This record gives sequence, structure tokens and C-alpha cells, in this order.
Amino acid sequence: MKKTPTCYFLALLTLSVSLISTAQANGLKQLRDKDWNPGSENCERNSGPAVEIYRHNADTFILRQNRCLSHEAPFMYLLFGKDTMLLLDTGATAEPERFPLYETVRSLIEKRTSDGLAEPGELLVAHSHGHRDHKAADGQFLDKPGVTLIATESGAIREHFALSDWPNGKAQFDLGGRDLTIIPAPGHHAQSIAVYDPQTDWLLTGDTFYPGRLYIDDWDAYRSSIQKLVQFCENNDVSALMGTHIEMTTTAGKDYPRGSSYQPDEAPCRSQ
Repeated sequence: MKKTPTCYFLALLTLSVSLISTAQANGLKQLRDKDWNPGSENCERNSGPAVEIYRHNADTFILRQNRCLSHEAPFMYLLFGKDTMLLLDTGATAEPERFPLYETVRSLIEKRTSDGLAEPGELLVAHSHGHRDHKAADGQFLDKPGVTLIATESGAIREHFALSDWPNGKAQFDLGGRDLTIIPAPGHHAQSIAVYDPQTDWLLTGDTFYPGRLYIDDWDAYRSSIQKLVQFCENNDVSALMGTHIEMTTTAGKDYPRGSSYQPDEAPCRSQ
């Protein structure tokens, strides 16, 4: 694998993130300073929640799976619009008794309604890509009222988001006053997508870009996807690149051993 071009394109992507407003900067500082549950050296004594919740604002939540349930500790994003709420990814553990993702999402919906905010009519469950650590809990959402689950197969993704010219182009998907941009981004996985949210100005990149070891299945596709994301950042207000894992420490160039259940000094989950 050619490392130099990878670093070059990722550096371009990071440098292309735009200047942001004071309010956005304050929100991003809060996110950067967030101390996520580090897991535990002895998971039998880990007392952290199975699903950690970060409330960025009333309409935006980041969920993270406990590292003692899966060393992947993936992030999931829950975005509320007036008509639809989007859950991007479902984590690495299937069993609801161990990883109650659906019940966690329902509790956030119910808390919002108790605060006087209307519940959107549909919960749309989609995926940044089709690897198991991002779709294991899909079964918790099957046959639930008001839930639409998009399969990870290429046909389902392309049809639902009207991505007829995959992997070229992009599509708009309106949650109701929150018009997301869906961008094909294959390379790490054949069905990878990136999602741009104009409310936060976040670019959700899945496993295409995050503070850790980047695994590339198709180099040519990955290079094209990075070039596309660089161009998107140059032409849109992007405040942060948001991935789905943390594998790096706060020390530049130092990562955690693969399979680690304890990461006490993690890098931030976002890049700016």
C-alpha cells in the first residue's frame, strides 16, 4: 500500500475544513474536550454504560459503544429533523440485553418529547458502510413501528438515497428542515458513504477518515473518494470531520494496540 499519497490526500482533506462561527467553535471545543469512557483494563469491573450519550444540541447526538463490549468502540450519530431522524450505524454487538441501542434511541426520543419537541414520524437507520462493527445491532430495529432500516447492500443504499450514478455525484436527503448531503465514498468498503450535515457543518466520514489506522480495500477508489471530499470541503462550510473510531492517543503518531479494551488518553473524535 502506498503510504505517501494517502498522507498527502488526508492532509489536504484536513486543511480544507473551513473557518467557523464562534458558536460552532464553542460547540466543537466542548466536543474536543469530551472525555469518553476509556473502557477498562479489567472489563469484569467496568461500570460504564453500554451506550455512552453525547448531546451536542437538542437535535444532534453522538452515541458510542462501550469498549468493554467491543474493542472497536464505534461511534453512531443520531440526527433529528422535523419529519425524520437518522441513525447512522448500529454498532458492533447484536444482543439488546448487552447493547440496548434501540432502547437508548427510544429514550432520547421520549426525553425530547417530554421537553416539548415534536417526535419525527420516521426513524431511518442507515450505515456509513457495511462492515459488521457498524451494523451488528440492525436486528434490534427490525419490525419496529416507524422504523425504516436500509440494508447495506449496494442496491438498497443507491435506491433509497437516489444515487443513480454511483460512485459519482451526490444526493440531497431532507430530514425536514435539515437537508443532508449523501456522498459516495468507496475505498475502505465498496458501499461507504459520507454524510454532510448543514446544521452542525459536520462531515461524517465513517471509516474513511478518523484518528487511527485507516484500512483501504480499494486504493484507486479510496484516492478518488478523498479527492471528492477535499473538493467538497473547499466548496462548503465544513467545521469538522467526524469519524467512527478512535485508535490514536493524544501523543502524535502513537496509537493503541489493536484489540485494546482500555484507552485512557484518546485523541479527540473529530478532526478540524
